[in-house]
Amino acid sequence: MENSEPTFRDETLLLVTAGNGGDGCVSFYREKFVTHGGPDGGDGGDGGSVVLRADEHENSLFRLARMSQISAQNGANGGSKNCFGKAGQDTVVAVPVGTQIFDAEHGNLLADLTLTGQEIVVAAGGRGGRGNARFASSTQQTPIRSEDGHAGEVRRLRLELKLMADVGIVGLPNAGKSTLLRKLTSARPRVGAYPFTTLHPSLGVMQGRGHGGSLVLADIPGLIEGAAEGRGLGLRFLRHVERTRLLLHLVDCSTGAADPAESFRVVRQEIARYAPELAERPVLVAATKVEDEESAEQASALERALAREPGAPPVLRISAATGRGVTELADRLFALAARPAPAGREEGPASRRPKA
Repeated sequence: MENSEPTFRDETLLLVTAGNGGDGCVSFYREKFVTHGGPDGGDGGDGGSVVLRADEHENSLFRLARMSQISAQNGANGGSKNCFGKAGQDTVVAVPVGTQIFDAEHGNLLADLTLTGQEIVVAAGGRGGRGNARFASSTQQTPIRSEDGHAGEVRRLRLELKLMADVGIVGLPNAGKSTLLRKLTSARPRVGAYPFTTLHPSLGVMQGRGHGGSLVLADIPGLIEGAAEGRGLGLRFLRHVERTRLLLHLVDCSTGAADPAESFRVVRQEIARYAPELAERPVLVAATKVEDEESAEQASALERALAREPGAPPVLRISAATGRGVTELADRLFALAARPAPAGREEGPASRRPKA
């Protein structure tokens, strides 16, 4: 398999610089036969702001990670004849829905963009300076002072993406998560017959097929024991199941696979150690790769082991390769996690820009 640069990033640092305000102008009205006109220096324009906006078409922070620095336009200086400088243009940057924005210096959360169209001003543009016309008074009719424009905000941010999915597919490496995602949705994650094929989460959309609406499924890379303490890439990947409504736990029951009950225990334990509330999330267990007598016995052993636990989750036997049980699994997922089909698309609050 060819090596290629990964195109998924779920965290990055970003330096944002707002535009400076333009300087105010010192000017006096002059024309033929008017040699001592009053002050007419205009104000400088305000600097542009840097705005982050959640966009459903973005699914990774990879593009922003390559940019590393974003700036907005400076305001123009004021001119004579009370001409105000033009305001600098805002820079609006699209980020994935589910992006959390932190102040990198202080570590505090500035915003959690969970809705399409939701946005926040992360660096406000500097105010334009006043021209000398602003300083005229009854006692000072020919002011020669003006203001310089104010500097725009500069801020270093840390962006962290938590996928927005209805169902999180979890399991040990090589449990068949990517193959099942391909079967259920139009997603095309890279798959292979060896551990850790999936190096980053993948999203897919499963249509209702008579149920109405759709489900977003997230294939979370295989967890290993100790993931909650950061072994492997566990901490980075576990956060992607935090927002899911349902966990689909895949357990490899193929011939020669490790003890299914122990495999189930390892993943459940890591999820509970990372965030105890996740262990209380509804879960559906699928015994995967059940394609012969030995794998069927492995699945039976898993069912017997789980039946001894209080509130045992249901276990379905599936094979993504042959299609066995996949339709039933899809029906169960919709029954447990489906959202109602939306009556209409609600646009995000583009005109409301909370400031960080």
